Amino acid sequence: MDRRLRHRRTQPLGAMRTFSALLASLLFAGFACAQNYPSRSVKVIVPWPPGQATDIAARLVAQKLQDSLGQPFIIDNKPGAGGSIGSEAAAKSAPDGYTLLAASSGPLSIMPSLQKVPYDPMKDFSPVSLIALTPFALVTNPSFPAANAKEFIALLRANPDKYAFSSSGTGATAHLIVELFNSMAQIKARHVPYKGSAPALTDVINGQIAYTLETVTATFAHVKSGRLKALGVSFATRSAAMPEVAPLAETADLPGFDIGGWIGYAAPAGTPRAIVARLSGEIQKAVQSSALKERFIPLGLDPLSSAPGDMAAFMQREQERYGSIIRNANIRIE
Repeated sequence: MDRRLRHRRTQPLGAMRTFSALLASLLFAGFACAQNYPSRSVKVIVPWPPGQATDIAARLVAQKLQDSLGQPFIIDNKPGAGGSIGSEAAAKSAPDGYTLLAASSGPLSIMPSLQKVPYDPMKDFSPVSLIALTPFALVTNPSFPAANAKEFIALLRANPDKYAFSSSGTGATAHLIVELFNSMAQIKARHVPYKGSAPALTDVINGQIAYTLETVTATFAHVKSGRLKALGVSFATRSAAMPEVAPLAETADLPGFDIGGWIGYAAPAGTPRAIVARLSGEIQKAVQSSALKERFIPLGLDPLSSAPGDMAAFMQREQERYGSIIRNANIRIE
């Protein structure tokens, strides 16, 4: 028998009873804390400006939480430095459940592999629940001489470095997703970074740039109007907002190509588990409701909720995956 187990067995009965009583009181205190939570307003830090996808999704969920928990959930926009300013503010807040972070792939899955950030995504936050995935679409000008993704790949393979792709900026989620696509499709193309999604798409629409992979949110209206042609979406399942477009894993014959952005809620590390669990349960109910799904889908967001442990594992996988893309493509921010 393990010596540590033998030691435990020789503990006096009175000590064991005292320990059991203490443990029970702590569990009860945690349960009572969660039952009384929230007793005042809750701040939700959004590390992006108003109107951005994370901001919109976080606001919709915050309203649902306010309705179900009976206290205001107030959005506090703290944009800047690619989302790291607001993320740092959340990480350094009191772990009492009254400050939350509208978390997303940029600041938590990508930036730590690109540059030094003042927080550790896996140590400084307690994941609560995912709320949405952000699919991307491979788009070209309608006149581009490829009718589908396989023809597109064949053309670019036959003409290395002849064509260029745009992104919303070096190191942006869109840039990394295109790099993964290019690598898996074995194509070589020139990268032209822009300051934002709008100008990156404008030059694809104008025919000055051959292609890009941008969010369904940003490309949806252009595809519907015929200004852009969609050749596939980035996740392995179809997007609820663009169901007629097949996944690139299927239409481009790229098994395993399954990537995109994500949005979720997180709390500062050390937030009581009972509070995290209660928040997660309420968020899961909200995201699974037909009312919220009807709001998310037209925005190009695929609703998805999760338990805290599942979100933590997901974040770990995403950080490792994007880190691998960055290293393999030798991407650096000057």
